[in-house]
Amino acid sequence: MASPATLPSYTSSTAEKPLLGMTIGDKFDQIAAQYPDNDALIALHQNIHWSYRELQQEVNRCARALLAIGAQKGDRVGIWAPNCSEWTLTQFATAKIGAILVNINPSYRTHELEYALNQSGARFLVTANQFKSSDYTAMLFELAPELNSCAEGQLKSQKLPELECVINLSADKHSGMWRWADFIAEADKVSQTDVDDLQATLQFDDPINIQYTSGTTGFPKGATLSHHNILNNGFFVAESMGFTSEDRLVIPVPLYHCFGMVMGNLGCVTHGAAMIYPDEGFDPGKVLKAVHEQKATALYGVPTMFIAELEHPDFASTDFSTLRTGIMAGSICPAEIMKQVINKMNMKGVQIAYGMTETSPVSTQTARTTPLKSAFPPWAAPSPTWRARSSTPATAVFYPVAKSASCVPVATA
Repeated sequence: MASPATLPSYTSSTAEKPLLGMTIGDKFDQIAAQYPDNDALIALHQNIHWSYRELQQEVNRCARALLAIGAQKGDRVGIWAPNCSEWTLTQFATAKIGAILVNINPSYRTHELEYALNQSGARFLVTANQFKSSDYTAMLFELAPELNSCAEGQLKSQKLPELECVINLSADKHSGMWRWADFIAEADKVSQTDVDDLQATLQFDDPINIQYTSGTTGFPKGATLSHHNILNNGFFVAESMGFTSEDRLVIPVPLYHCFGMVMGNLGCVTHGAAMIYPDEGFDPGKVLKAVHEQKATALYGVPTMFIAELEHPDFASTDFSTLRTGIMAGSICPAEIMKQVINKMNMKGVQIAYGMTETSPVSTQTARTTPLKSAFPPWAAPSPTWRARSSTPATAVFYPVAKSASCVPVATA
């Protein structure tokens, strides 16, 4: 028998529950039927507080509106906006009709937006009017001046040849663009049966989402993910935290990122839990207020977010008694910050997750009972149904257990 030092660096993980063999839309409808009166979406900065019944009504209306303006299965629908209810409506509405949601980073400048829209082949774009110092509408007019002289949904742009329709979240009318309210009103032209019939044709292995990586080695790279990829990743991330229909998750991380839309939104929706958005962007005071007033049971964030919360003047007056778990991820998680989050924020079950956009995203995740051992989680187990190995990139030869190397996922859900 091989000695421990010569064993191949390979590990795998099993799951007590089977993978979800269904589409995002079907799972969403199942949960809405099971927990119709549960809180579903609370967007504090928009004064929105929807139950699952109400969220389902809004999602179906958005899906009908998309069909009414010509969206079809397989079309790419870009979304360029900070955290808001419309982001989530678009996420689930596109999933119901089989359109592929293209996540666009709210911090993109004009050249990055042009690249993402053209590289993904986006036919539709849902956009905020502005965010922070970025004037999205002005950037779109710069890229597509043809908007000044076209009707809604009739764009023919030289620089954005695939883009035909822009939906602006602003209450103000902009030339060539749908206002969100006018777009939603188009839903009356399509029956719910049309949505349901289309939804019934979808397969869980269909592509449903394109997420762009950071592009540290060049232009951002688009990762195409299926219903099965992201639905199961969100489900098992929340399972690891012990989520139930009674949980209430504060989501200050951006929805355009897999941390927000997969680990956050899909983690909640697969369990009938509440999604809580403190603001359109990160504000530590508003996060603390959301935890306190909404009696949150879980909180997400990158390390710098937790540091900002710990150092905020309102920290001492915040009630953390309902908090029990959450996830710190996105970069190396310092052990000292983890200790403070556990001891000062009552997050005894806080976990660290690691992964990549291409893997939907979580590949490894600490357990609620994992002791703090270091600032980086090499001791995190692979996610359920995952296998992982450490090997040479060129030859795929396994390293022995004691060898230090990068972890490579070799199978996913």
